[in-house]
Amino acid sequence: MKTKPVAIFRHHPAEGAGYFATFLDAHRIPHTLIAIDAGSAIPTRTDDFSGLCFMGGPMSVNDDLPWLPPAFDLIRAAAARDIPVIGHCLGGQLLAKALGGSVGRNPVKELGWGRVDASGPLAAEWLGDMTAFEAFHWHGETFSLPPGATRLLGNAHCVNQAFVIGPHLGMQCHVEMTEAMIHAWSRFWKAENAAPGPSVQTPEEMCREAGARIAAMRDAADRLYGRWIAGLKA
Repeated sequence: MKTKPVAIFRHHPAEGAGYFATFLDAHRIPHTLIAIDAGSAIPTRTDDFSGLCFMGGPMSVNDDLPWLPPAFDLIRAAAARDIPVIGHCLGGQLLAKALGGSVGRNPVKELGWGRVDASGPLAAEWLGDMTAFEAFHWHGETFSLPPGATRLLGNAHCVNQAFVIGPHLGMQCHVEMTEAMIHAWSRFWKAENAAPGPSVQTPEEMCREAGARIAAMRDAADRLYGRWIAGLKA
Protein backbone atom coordinates (compact mmCIF):
# COMPACT_ATOMS: atom_id res chain seq x y z
CA MET A 1 0.00 0.00 0.00
CA LYS A 2 1.23 3.49 -0.83
CA THR A 3 1.89 5.54 2.28
CA LYS A 4 1.47 8.96 0.67
CA PRO A 5 -2.03 9.95 -0.48
CA VAL A 6 -3.14 10.90 -3.95
CA ALA A 7 -4.19 14.57 -3.95
CA ILE A 8 -7.59 15.03 -5.63
CA PHE A 9 -8.34 18.60 -6.71
CA ARG A 10 -12.01 19.57 -6.96
CA HIS A 11 -12.90 22.77 -8.80
CA HIS A 12 -16.72 22.70 -8.58
CA PRO A 13 -19.04 21.11 -5.98
CA ALA A 14 -20.80 18.97 -8.59
CA GLU A 15 -17.58 17.66 -10.17
CA GLY A 16 -16.08 15.49 -7.46
CA ALA A 17 -13.90 12.42 -7.64
CA GLY A 18 -16.76 10.01 -8.38
CA TYR A 19 -15.60 6.54 -9.36
CA PHE A 20 -11.94 7.56 -9.21
CA ALA A 21 -12.15 7.72 -5.40
CA THR A 22 -14.03 4.41 -5.32
CA PHE A 23 -11.26 2.83 -7.39
CA LEU A 24 -8.55 4.13 -5.07
CA ASP A 25 -10.47 2.86 -2.03
CA ALA A 26 -10.81 -0.57 -3.60
CA HIS A 27 -7.03 -0.68 -4.07
CA ARG A 28 -6.36 0.66 -0.55
CA ILE A 29 -4.68 3.78 -1.89
CA PRO A 30 -5.17 6.77 0.43
CA HIS A 31 -6.37 10.03 -1.02
CA THR A 32 -7.09 13.54 0.16
CA LEU A 33 -9.51 16.07 -1.29
CA ILE A 34 -8.33 19.61 -1.96
CA ALA A 35 -11.51 21.61 -2.62
CA ILE A 36 -10.49 24.63 -4.66
CA ASP A 37 -14.17 25.58 -4.92
CA ALA A 38 -14.33 25.84 -1.12
CA GLY A 39 -11.24 28.04 -0.84
CA SER A 40 -8.52 25.44 -0.31
CA ALA A 41 -5.10 26.54 -1.53
CA ILE A 42 -3.00 24.72 -4.11
CA PRO A 43 -0.05 23.08 -2.30
CA THR A 44 3.34 24.52 -3.11
CA ARG A 45 5.22 21.19 -3.01
CA THR A 46 4.68 17.67 -4.25
CA ASP A 47 6.56 15.79 -1.52
CA ASP A 48 3.47 14.85 0.45
CA PHE A 49 1.67 13.08 -2.42
CA SER A 50 2.11 9.87 -4.41
CA GLY A 51 0.15 11.34 -7.34
CA LEU A 52 -2.06 14.27 -8.35
CA CYS A 53 -5.59 14.08 -9.76
CA PHE A 54 -7.42 17.07 -11.22
CA MET A 55 -11.17 16.83 -11.75
CA GLY A 56 -13.48 18.81 -14.05
CA GLY A 57 -15.09 22.22 -13.76
CA PRO A 58 -17.07 24.79 -15.76
CA MET A 59 -14.26 27.34 -15.89
CA SER A 60 -11.55 27.61 -18.56
CA VAL A 61 -7.86 27.10 -17.97
CA ASN A 62 -7.45 30.36 -19.91
CA ASP A 63 -9.45 32.33 -17.32
CA ASP A 64 -7.80 34.82 -14.98
CA LEU A 65 -8.22 32.79 -11.78
CA PRO A 66 -5.79 33.10 -8.85
CA TRP A 67 -5.41 29.35 -8.35
CA LEU A 68 -4.46 28.55 -11.96
CA PRO A 69 -0.77 29.68 -11.93
CA PRO A 70 0.03 27.67 -8.77
CA ALA A 71 -1.81 24.68 -10.24
CA PHE A 72 0.35 24.84 -13.37
CA ASP A 73 3.46 25.17 -11.20
CA LEU A 74 2.48 22.13 -9.12
CA ILE A 75 1.86 20.02 -12.22
CA ARG A 76 5.22 20.98 -13.69
CA ALA A 77 6.92 20.21 -10.39
CA ALA A 78 5.26 16.79 -10.32
CA ALA A 79 6.26 16.12 -13.93
CA ALA A 80 9.87 17.00 -13.13
CA ARG A 81 9.88 14.30 -10.45
CA ASP A 82 7.81 11.73 -12.40
CA ILE A 83 4.99 11.97 -9.86
CA PRO A 84 1.96 10.80 -11.87
CA VAL A 85 -0.71 13.35 -12.75
CA ILE A 86 -4.16 12.42 -14.05
CA GLY A 87 -6.69 14.92 -15.36
CA HIS A 88 -10.40 14.59 -16.14
CA CYS A 89 -11.79 17.12 -18.67
CA LEU A 90 -10.74 20.47 -17.15
CA GLY A 91 -8.04 18.48 -15.37
CA GLY A 92 -6.78 17.12 -18.68
CA GLN A 93 -6.68 20.67 -20.02
CA LEU A 94 -4.72 21.81 -16.97
CA LEU A 95 -2.17 19.04 -17.55
CA ALA A 96 -1.90 19.81 -21.26
CA LYS A 97 -1.40 23.54 -20.79
CA ALA A 98 1.06 23.10 -17.90
CA LEU A 99 3.24 20.87 -20.08
CA GLY A 100 3.27 23.15 -23.11
CA GLY A 101 0.04 22.44 -24.96
CA SER A 102 -2.77 24.87 -25.66
CA VAL A 103 -6.47 24.90 -24.86
CA GLY A 104 -9.15 26.42 -27.07
CA ARG A 105 -12.65 25.98 -28.39
CA ASN A 106 -13.59 22.55 -29.70
CA PRO A 107 -15.35 22.54 -33.10
CA VAL A 108 -18.56 21.42 -31.32
CA LYS A 109 -19.79 21.00 -27.79
CA GLU A 110 -19.93 17.42 -26.57
CA LEU A 111 -22.63 16.69 -24.01
CA GLY A 112 -23.66 13.16 -23.16
CA TRP A 113 -22.59 9.69 -24.18
CA GLY A 114 -20.34 9.08 -27.16
CA ARG A 115 -17.85 6.55 -28.42
CA VAL A 116 -14.10 7.13 -28.16
CA ASP A 117 -11.53 5.12 -30.10
CA ALA A 118 -8.11 4.03 -28.87
CA SER A 119 -5.10 4.49 -31.12
CA GLY A 120 -1.36 4.83 -31.07
CA PRO A 121 1.56 2.82 -29.73
CA LEU A 122 0.49 3.06 -26.08
CA ALA A 123 -3.10 1.90 -26.49
CA ALA A 124 -2.40 -1.70 -25.53
CA GLU A 125 -0.34 -0.64 -22.51
CA TRP A 126 -3.17 1.47 -21.11
CA LEU A 127 -6.28 -0.34 -22.39
CA GLY A 128 -5.20 -3.88 -23.20
CA ASP A 129 -7.34 -5.34 -25.99
CA MET A 130 -9.99 -2.61 -25.73
CA THR A 131 -10.12 -0.56 -28.92
CA ALA A 132 -13.19 1.60 -28.23
CA PHE A 133 -15.75 2.33 -25.53
CA GLU A 134 -18.63 4.67 -24.79
CA ALA A 135 -17.57 7.55 -22.54
CA PHE A 136 -19.40 10.49 -21.02
CA HIS A 137 -18.67 14.01 -22.29
CA TRP A 138 -19.31 17.56 -21.11
CA HIS A 139 -17.06 20.14 -22.72
CA GLY A 140 -16.84 23.00 -25.18
CA GLU A 141 -13.06 23.41 -25.15
CA THR A 142 -10.26 20.94 -25.72
CA PHE A 143 -6.49 20.63 -25.60
CA SER A 144 -3.69 20.19 -28.09
CA LEU A 145 -1.11 17.53 -27.35
CA PRO A 146 1.80 18.91 -25.31
CA PRO A 147 5.32 18.23 -26.62
CA GLY A 148 6.28 14.60 -26.15
CA ALA A 149 2.71 13.41 -25.59
CA THR A 150 1.06 10.51 -27.41
CA ARG A 151 -2.62 10.49 -28.34
CA LEU A 152 -4.49 7.66 -26.65
CA LEU A 153 -8.17 8.37 -27.45
CA GLY A 154 -10.09 10.39 -30.00
CA ASN A 155 -13.38 10.56 -31.86
CA ALA A 156 -15.12 12.36 -34.70
CA HIS A 157 -16.17 15.31 -32.53
CA CYS A 158 -12.89 15.85 -30.65
CA VAL A 159 -9.56 14.66 -32.03
CA ASN A 160 -7.78 14.56 -28.68
CA GLN A 161 -9.88 12.71 -26.11
CA ALA A 162 -6.89 11.52 -24.09
CA PHE A 163 -3.11 11.65 -24.15
CA VAL A 164 -0.24 10.02 -22.30
CA ILE A 165 3.11 11.55 -21.50
CA GLY A 166 5.34 9.41 -19.29
CA PRO A 167 3.28 8.35 -16.24
CA HIS A 168 0.71 11.12 -16.81
CA LEU A 169 -2.77 10.74 -18.30
CA GLY A 170 -4.86 13.66 -19.54
CA MET A 171 -8.46 12.99 -20.57
CA GLN A 172 -11.07 15.19 -22.21
CA CYS A 173 -13.81 12.63 -21.58
CA HIS A 174 -15.24 11.68 -18.19
CA VAL A 175 -14.68 8.07 -17.11
CA GLU A 176 -15.22 8.93 -13.43
CA MET A 177 -18.99 9.37 -13.72
CA THR A 178 -21.55 7.90 -11.36
CA GLU A 179 -25.26 7.75 -12.04
CA ALA A 180 -25.89 10.42 -9.38
CA MET A 181 -23.38 12.73 -11.07
CA ILE A 182 -25.08 12.34 -14.45
CA HIS A 183 -28.48 13.22 -13.01
CA ALA A 184 -26.96 16.21 -11.19
CA TRP A 185 -25.13 17.51 -14.27
CA SER A 186 -28.21 17.18 -16.46
CA ARG A 187 -29.78 19.99 -14.44
CA PHE A 188 -27.14 22.35 -15.89
CA TRP A 189 -27.96 21.38 -19.47
CA LYS A 190 -29.98 24.50 -20.36
CA ALA A 191 -27.13 26.76 -19.29
CA GLU A 192 -24.96 25.22 -22.03
CA ASN A 193 -27.21 26.71 -24.76
CA ALA A 194 -26.47 23.75 -27.01
CA ALA A 195 -29.01 22.37 -29.47
CA PRO A 196 -29.46 18.59 -29.51
CA GLY A 197 -27.56 16.94 -32.34
CA PRO A 198 -24.87 14.37 -33.16
CA SER A 199 -22.59 15.55 -30.34
CA VAL A 200 -25.22 16.84 -27.89
CA GLN A 201 -27.75 14.67 -26.07
CA THR A 202 -30.76 15.86 -24.12
CA PRO A 203 -30.87 15.24 -20.37
CA GLU A 204 -33.38 12.46 -21.00
CA GLU A 205 -30.99 10.75 -23.41
CA MET A 206 -28.07 11.15 -20.99
CA CYS A 207 -29.97 9.56 -18.13
CA ARG A 208 -31.57 6.76 -20.14
CA GLU A 209 -29.95 3.44 -19.21
CA ALA A 210 -27.22 5.41 -17.39
CA GLY A 211 -26.61 2.58 -14.94
CA ALA A 212 -25.88 0.04 -17.67
CA ARG A 213 -23.74 2.50 -19.62
CA ILE A 214 -21.70 3.39 -16.54
CA ALA A 215 -21.17 -0.29 -15.77
CA ALA A 216 -19.76 -0.78 -19.28
CA MET A 217 -17.54 2.30 -18.98
CA ARG A 218 -16.11 1.01 -15.69
CA ASP A 219 -14.15 -1.60 -17.63
CA ALA A 220 -12.28 1.18 -19.44
CA ALA A 221 -11.90 3.22 -16.25
CA ASP A 222 -10.44 0.23 -14.39
CA ARG A 223 -7.86 -0.29 -17.12
CA LEU A 224 -6.87 3.39 -17.32
CA TYR A 225 -6.78 3.91 -13.57
CA GLY A 226 -5.04 0.57 -13.03
CA ARG A 227 -2.20 1.55 -15.36
CA TRP A 228 -1.99 5.03 -13.81
CA ILE A 229 -1.63 3.85 -10.20
CA ALA A 230 1.26 1.60 -11.24
CA GLY A 231 3.39 4.75 -11.36
CA LEU A 232 2.47 6.16 -7.94
CA LYS A 233 5.38 7.18 -5.77
CA ALA A 234 5.85 5.55 -2.37
